[in-house]
Amino acid sequence: MQLPIQSQSAIFAEGWEAAATPADLAEIARTADRAGFAYVASCDHVAIPRRLADAMGTVWYDPVATLAFLAGITERVLLMSHVAVVGLRHPLVTAKQYATLDHLCGGRLVLGVGAGHVPEEFRALGADFEGRGGLLDETVDALRAALGPEEYPEFAGERYAFSGLGQLPRPAQGRVPVWVGGSSPAAVRRAAVRGDGWLPQGDPRDRLPAQIAGLKELREAAGIEEPIVVGAITEPLYVGDPGWPVGRRTLTGEPQALAESLRAYAAMGVHQIQVRFRSRSRDELTDQMAAFAAEVAPHLDR
Repeated sequence: MQLPIQSQSAIFAEGWEAAATPADLAEIARTADRAGFAYVASCDHVAIPRRLADAMGTVWYDPVATLAFLAGITERVLLMSHVAVVGLRHPLVTAKQYATLDHLCGGRLVLGVGAGHVPEEFRALGADFEGRGGLLDETVDALRAALGPEEYPEFAGERYAFSGLGQLPRPAQGRVPVWVGGSSPAAVRRAAVRGDGWLPQGDPRDRLPAQIAGLKELREAAGIEEPIVVGAITEPLYVGDPGWPVGRRTLTGEPQALAESLRAYAAMGVHQIQVRFRSRSRDELTDQMAAFAAEVAPHLDR
């Protein structure tokens, strides 16, 4: 699941998050860890321009700092950047941060990457917004080299080149998996050719089968035999009867009915689902997480 609190866009944040504390974030991560969730995720924006602040908000925690904080208080849950706008930074800087994080958390990192969409953010940091697609492609290639096991990684591209420069510590898992986020044709192609995983963004259910088929065709055409993990972001969820307006898109009801609906994702070829629960408080959210883990998740593989 994507963590609340650490990003507070008006599009998805619940009202209670504005007054939430680091202790609340920590308890949600601990609940995910205890309940058996696959991963918790944190977003990435450096700065939000005034023209977008009403919709996006300006609360965006740094993903490396956030995931490092949570690494120290969890034991098994994976830690994902969803997504890191890696084109904003030199890949050696990004590699140093995330390799250290993976080393410290015992190999639980998944590096989710995306192209970004805020021009002012790129320009303030001296990054190429108009060319961000090509920039991301090369940055991912550089990161795949720099987040492997080699102490002295090597890479030569149009924008970046490095060799003979040692970086320790190395990632604990040997090579950090890279997931590509996004549903545009460029993002799907990037995931197929460069990714270990793909997490579509905003695709309705009826679009996913064609998107997944296209992803597999592109990967096969590129001659890549390694399997790719396909994720999906589900509709908002509420286990049981909410008793309050949760929105018409929210899936509600008894655990077995929810599981039956969610199993449709597996039938499409999805391996992991990212879930989000409607809630009015931290306690309601952690109760929903626990209920999902205990009552819905056991039915998902049937």
